Amino acid sequence: MDTLISNLSLGFSVALGLQNLGLAFVGCMVGTLIGVLPGVGPVATIAMLLPVTFSLDPVGALIMLAGIYYGAQYGGSTTAILVNIPGEATSVVTALDGHAMARRGRAGAALGIAAIGSFFAGTVATMLIAALGAPLTKAALLFGPTEYFSLMVMGLIFAVVLAGGSILKALAMIMLGLLLSTVGTDLETGDQRMTFGQPFLWDGIDFAVLAMGVFGIAEILRNLGQPEDRDLVRGTIGRLLPSQAEMRQSLAPILRGTLLGSAFGILPGNGAVLAPFASYAVEKKLAADPSRFGKGAIEAVAGPESANNAGAQTSFIPLLTLGIPANAVMALMVGAMTIQGIIPGPQVMTGNPSLFWGMIASMWIGNLMLLVINLPLVGVWVKLLQVPYRLLFPVILLFCCIGIYSINGQVTDVLFIGLFGLAGFILIRCGFEPAPMLLGFVLGKLMEENLRRALILSRGSLTTFVTEPISAGLLAVSSILLVAAIVPNIRRGREEAFAE
Repeated sequence: MDTLISNLSLGFSVALGLQNLGLAFVGCMVGTLIGVLPGVGPVATIAMLLPVTFSLDPVGALIMLAGIYYGAQYGGSTTAILVNIPGEATSVVTALDGHAMARRGRAGAALGIAAIGSFFAGTVATMLIAALGAPLTKAALLFGPTEYFSLMVMGLIFAVVLAGGSILKALAMIMLGLLLSTVGTDLETGDQRMTFGQPFLWDGIDFAVLAMGVFGIAEILRNLGQPEDRDLVRGTIGRLLPSQAEMRQSLAPILRGTLLGSAFGILPGNGAVLAPFASYAVEKKLAADPSRFGKGAIEAVAGPESANNAGAQTSFIPLLTLGIPANAVMALMVGAMTIQGIIPGPQVMTGNPSLFWGMIASMWIGNLMLLVINLPLVGVWVKLLQVPYRLLFPVILLFCCIGIYSINGQVTDVLFIGLFGLAGFILIRCGFEPAPMLLGFVLGKLMEENLRRALILSRGSLTTFVTEPISAGLLAVSSILLVAAIVPNIRRGREEAFAE
């Protein structure tokens, strides 16, 4: 306990530094803004802002990017409630009852309970990260190359199982990401791999270029193809603080949502995205009158919003302790750490404790900032919701081009984000999710490195992955998960074929 208190003291001394405090505020403000504006998400924004982090110190850069991520979860609820357009995928459930409440003149209560639930869940999740950080890091130090390789395999399998849509498409995207990660010069042999004799590919595909193209540019193209129908609530917002009766109704859902979100957020893949859906299902099942759901039930806003924010923050646990990204945003965080020369994993806590504990402390501070940013400024966010997307996208596109050119000063990087943006748009239209590809790309180099080390230590024997107990256990879990996901799809496919 004394160690935890001293570590948190170190974290707050770092997070309360003037520069880091300012960067946390900027991150929370930008996160809220992009959460509020439909069509701009945290993945695209963080991808676009990666070039900015080059000029910042590692702690400040990661504090800002983290603020953008969990700030977007707050902002997404505003759009969902007032416009019935989820600013974030995790706000889809909030839109169901939140917008119904707004149409009945209770928009203020919906926004208020969303902010209160988010603040409580974020605070509890941050405490959980602080409590689990040290034990998990100690456990991770027992891992060697064999165990790390198997752990990354399990992380990718989780990404496949939790991805929306076809399992085969998710597998294909992960394999594509792994393939793209091998482009460039082999560090062991010095051979060129899939560079087609082009010098600009000798160093491989730049992470920022791929991320900005597949998420930033592709998102612009996707949004331009969608009609801009916004069902903006025109009436008064009303009082922001829920009544005592509404608070009593919401207390248990907030607690349950926090627990569900904290558990789901740790899962690699899209666990944090599934948390609000799970919370909504639980609350509807436990409700005395389930028919109220979809018509403005306040607990249907409180539970999912709490789960949403708890999941967003606990997804940092596998990143900070094991170096494994839990979702696409965490993959971008790995990229940002790598850019700053930091190797994600248990060594972060032991070798750079100010970074580890500074980020955790900044989450507490960020939650307080978001409470202040969201509730008093709700009128400002309502005004911003009236800005047409056709006026936003040229600015976003210009910022993307300037940002990516500033990294290496190469025109080819600007051309590549256009190429990857077009490819990402086509993939999305064909039903492929880009997020698993980014996870595969980020983990590809680490997997290859650990695979080589494991084979060198075992003198080339692949049996090392099943003879080592931890590695064998991780691979067994991966196999069970994959079979459990694939078998129902095969059975459904056969049944449909026989029916035809």
